[in-house]
Amino acid sequence: MKTYFQRMGRSLQLPVAVLPAAGLLVGIGHLLPQNWSFAQFLQAGGNSILTNLALLFAVGLAIGMSKNKDGAAALAGVVAYFVPVYVLSPASVATLFGIQEKAVDPAFGAISGNVFIGIIAGLVAAALYNRFHQTKLPMALSFFSGKRLVPIVSSLAMLVITVVLLFTWPPVYEALVAFGKFFIGLGAAGAGLYGFFNRLLIPTGLHQALNQVFWLNTAGINDIGNFWASKGVKGVTGIYQAGFFPVMMFGLPAGAYAIYRNARPERKLATGSLMMAGAIASFFTGVTEPLELSFMFLAWPLYVLHAVLTGLSLGFAALMHWTSGFTFSAGLVDYILSFHIPIANKPYMLVVQGLVMAAIYFFTFDFAIKKFNLMTPGREPIEETELAGDVAIATEDSDDKYTVQAKKIYAGLGGAENISEIDNCTTRLRLQLKDTDKIDKSVIQSANPAGINVIDKTNIQVIIGTEVQFVADALTNLFDAKAPTNLKINESKDTTESESKKTSDIKSSQKIEFYSVANGQYEELSQVPDDTFSQKLLGDGYAVKPSDGNIVAPVDGIITSIFPTKHALGIKTDSGLEVLVHIGINTVEMNGEPFEVKVKDGQRIHHGDTLVFADLDKIKAAGKDTDTMVIITNMTDVGFMRFDAYAPSVSMLSKIVEVTTK
Repeated sequence: MKTYFQRMGRSLQLPVAVLPAAGLLVGIGHLLPQNWSFAQFLQAGGNSILTNLALLFAVGLAIGMSKNKDGAAALAGVVAYFVPVYVLSPASVATLFGIQEKAVDPAFGAISGNVFIGIIAGLVAAALYNRFHQTKLPMALSFFSGKRLVPIVSSLAMLVITVVLLFTWPPVYEALVAFGKFFIGLGAAGAGLYGFFNRLLIPTGLHQALNQVFWLNTAGINDIGNFWASKGVKGVTGIYQAGFFPVMMFGLPAGAYAIYRNARPERKLATGSLMMAGAIASFFTGVTEPLELSFMFLAWPLYVLHAVLTGLSLGFAALMHWTSGFTFSAGLVDYILSFHIPIANKPYMLVVQGLVMAAIYFFTFDFAIKKFNLMTPGREPIEETELAGDVAIATEDSDDKYTVQAKKIYAGLGGAENISEIDNCTTRLRLQLKDTDKIDKSVIQSANPAGINVIDKTNIQVIIGTEVQFVADALTNLFDAKAPTNLKINESKDTTESESKKTSDIKSSQKIEFYSVANGQYEELSQVPDDTFSQKLLGDGYAVKPSDGNIVAPVDGIITSIFPTKHALGIKTDSGLEVLVHIGINTVEMNGEPFEVKVKDGQRIHHGDTLVFADLDKIKAAGKDTDTMVIITNMTDVGFMRFDAYAPSVSMLSKIVEVTTK
């Protein structure tokens, strides 16, 4: 269920990404003199997007939740949305019950444009696409087989749901309205409670449902729509948005600085890079996930503190009647666009509040990290001569760094008694355990992995990087030998340091141009449907959804590795940058079947040279995503990355990014 809500949250980002366009049009329209026809034209254009958000949600969820994100799922989402919207319109309901339209329950007037209906339609369409898109009907009906069948069954399923809604929607709607009115009745305290739960529910994905009640018209509040339409009461409309600006533009970046200040000296550079990137995203765009995810699980008490401070910020802004609004998120871009919306009330005071919130965030984060020894990024132990309790394993002087790493992970997993199966892909160990509750994360962390992802009761992933194969081999040897885990570790500091140091052949101040890895659609790394890549645990880069199977070199260099399952390759540039090209999501499970490698280890290549021919249809038929990632894995040697302007559609000749080494 948790995974389902996480996918749902990612899918909602597709329609949400349209909102900045609406905000830009409405914002510019309000900046221009209101007697200009062009100003009204721009506002109408922006409002056309905002008033059809429910339909966008239906399409976005249908695509995002379907197995291969096919257009047929999107069409099914549109069909599924129109059925209840038309059948449950006041005029149709009046006809069904044989009454006057004015006697119809007002709840049915809120069906059209209601994002709740859009969400239901999108989820139903995606589920039916996943179930029926490969269904074969008898010969006489074969025209309607496969993807053509999906919109048909979606319309039938939504007819059934519509019958249920015909009787349940009025009480459900009244309950939502009552819930919203209860919070409205609490005034500033209600806004504060909303802000608190908004942040607290993010790890579960349920914050999306909460947002629909306050930001959109699910319960009649419609805070975002009313703000940009300048409807409601000045100083009241926008109270469920305004308090986010001081947090996202000032508070969280200050918290990031506190995390950096408390990092170990030897980890400050890496931690600073991570925090700086997250702070910039939060300040300018209001995208907080890179920062929040960096401590959400590692130091959850700090995240609870963040939720409390967010609630206080929304509550105080509402108390003072300082209001502003956003279409995407509470960053500088939306703040500037919303500044001149007529209903905004003293939005400049949110900057003053933001400066105060920055101080509060910094000092409370700094105090909590030190007082409770929270393991925020950069505070993880570098070395441990004795692991937690008696769970450790002896090492030998002859052990290389991969064996030492494997022994620490093996001990942290609970040894052979708790391990059922060992597998790996290009970057991570994929492990099946008897019970993930028995692992010791502190022991695994001592091996310095890029991340640990506990999937469920029996599955865990340990993210290593491109050298995962060597660690996996060593871990398998330990498992096969049923090695004990009750011996004290036997490694000297000098030995460990010598093993951990890598000789770097990076050439300083070199500019390297990276191009598209295929013809297709460009993706920011944060959009990739895999947390390891989207959270940049392996490094920074970009992705392309290829339109054909020709995967080419994105940069000049030497082929350093070809993964046995052919879905990933390593390239090293002449300047020393190490680059991973990873074709598809979870395609390691296909054992190389869709891939034909056109290069060999040690071969010199130039950007545009064919690396692999991938059978995209076979990948999609297996239910895998075809997103192809280009990752720079030694980001500590990168001084600057400049992404070029590009259209969504790119060719293998499209320059994507210019990287400068330190």
